[in-house]
Amino acid sequence: MTGLRVLVADDEAPAREELAWLLGHHPSVTTVRTASSGAEVLRALEDLDVDALFLDIRMPGLDGLDVARVLARFKAPPKVVFVTAYDEHAVEAFDLRAVDYLLKPVRAERLAEAVRRVVDALGAGTDPVATDDDETIAVELGGITRFVQRSDVRFVEAQGDYARLHTAGESHLVRVPLTTLEQEWAAAGFVRIHRSHLVSLRHIDEMRVDSGHWTVRVGDDVLQVSRRHSRELRDMLVRQARPGQQP
Repeated sequence: MTGLRVLVADDEAPAREELAWLLGHHPSVTTVRTASSGAEVLRALEDLDVDALFLDIRMPGLDGLDVARVLARFKAPPKVVFVTAYDEHAVEAFDLRAVDYLLKPVRAERLAEAVRRVVDALGAGTDPVATDDDETIAVELGGITRFVQRSDVRFVEAQGDYARLHTAGESHLVRVPLTTLEQEWAAAGFVRIHRSHLVSLRHIDEMRVDSGHWTVRVGDDVLQVSRRHSRELRDMLVRQARPGQQP
């Protein structure tokens, strides 16, 4: 990529101009255009080649979410970053495949992170750094809503009515029971190995038995495998390692 072509949309001129100024001084951005409404965004896209949209959510007429729904019908839509003073739309933003979700007032370092995510998403040629069958999960971290790709989750740990998603070096608590994720993520290669753990098959590095007790190693973590799940898990790992052959 030679540089991002960005369109900023906000019905409030001061916020629009400040964001455009910040983006215009980012080394990865070459062109910044602005719009004051959702309808103006759609008109602009008829004539402009745009890599990314930085959309305010609450605008008169077509709001930012409405625009994102329209863009979802495009064959190759620009990446979307929502910029808003309200945090209650994060889940809907995730459903619309937003690359990021920024809260006003926007800090320069947080904006730089959003730009990095846009560049990564465009470089991968996917919706935000995900494969077509990936899923994005909205999580809260220090008062900031972030988006975690399911493909980055190594294992999930039950914590009452919640589940903790473990990625490389981080963990995130989500308000979803482990049993629900077990059902919804089975097709993505997540398997139950214990009443407390769900594991991604692709992230298992090793399975071993010691004195009749089975464990798996996932990165630096070693997790117990219950006896009733051990044979099924072993068979699945063998089939995955040697496609087309039966163990």
